[in-house]
Amino acid sequence: MKILYSIQGTGNGHVSRAREIVPLLQKYGDVDLLISGTQADVKLAQEVKFQLHGFSFIFGKKGGVDHYQTWKTMNLPRFIKDMRSIPIKEYNLILNDFEPVTAWACKTQGIESVGLSHQASFQSSKVPKPKSIDWAQLVMKYYAPATYYVGFHFDRYDDFIHTPVIRREIRDMIVSNEGHYTVYLPAIDDKFLVPILNALSNVSWEVFSKHCFSDYESGNVKVYKIDNSKFNTSLASCIGLLTGGGFEGPAEALYLGKKLLVVPMKFQYEQQCNAYALKQFGLPVIWGSTRNWVPIIRNWIDNPQEHRFYFPDETAQVIENVVTKFAR
Repeated sequence: MKILYSIQGTGNGHVSRAREIVPLLQKYGDVDLLISGTQADVKLAQEVKFQLHGFSFIFGKKGGVDHYQTWKTMNLPRFIKDMRSIPIKEYNLILNDFEPVTAWACKTQGIESVGLSHQASFQSSKVPKPKSIDWAQLVMKYYAPATYYVGFHFDRYDDFIHTPVIRREIRDMIVSNEGHYTVYLPAIDDKFLVPILNALSNVSWEVFSKHCFSDYESGNVKVYKIDNSKFNTSLASCIGLLTGGGFEGPAEALYLGKKLLVVPMKFQYEQQCNAYALKQFGLPVIWGSTRNWVPIIRNWIDNPQEHRFYFPDETAQVIENVVTKFAR
């Protein structure tokens, strides 16, 4: 069997999930990997056969998507050329983790594909969503269309939605508490974060920033360049994680039993929905309209996290079901 697994390269979550899924897929046949996008810091261990430009959302430094840089990098003629270059008819199974080039190649050629992603869960009306009309809802629906959907979310909101894929390296971690808090907010400049965290001077912070080029310290705050191994060590030994409104990062922190405070990116519909879902469980959120972060962070530090999450190791069963049901 020949399998094509196409992965979105914006952010680290899609690639992180793929690191767990690829070895499981390889048990069923030959797997070719495709990545489009340019914003991931995490790499795959396996060879990537197709590395495409795609349509990436570029992170800004002020808590949202940099719309100018995002539109600047989009290249429709190249997108169409890449779409036509993928030999999708050669594959018995095409899996798509919110990757648009393969998705539209399949749609335009009438080839079945499976949307296997967190975003796939948003096809269900049962998934928590804020009551707002946002152009990004259309992006969620049409950015990477599929024939069938298998989703992942913080809870089983529908019959095709499963709990998060937690990487083996996270499941095997030795969890401890060394008294610090870990921070990963890729859309916010560390120069903005450090003064806020300095105001909470009795707390130790370890910040991982996409925007710094060398490690440094400022009072009670240590700032590091992005380093997956160092971040995992920090996460395993922290009290809690202050992070964006993505999916995999918060899910991993919750699996490890860490306190969680999220800051969803402004104008990013998926992250707004994720934060809204977490809010339903009683977890705190710093919304884009919040001017003073310090009281919310202080309250988060001073109070325990009541809700506990259970994310069983069911990824192998999910992949077996997908291969059995959808392979041609």
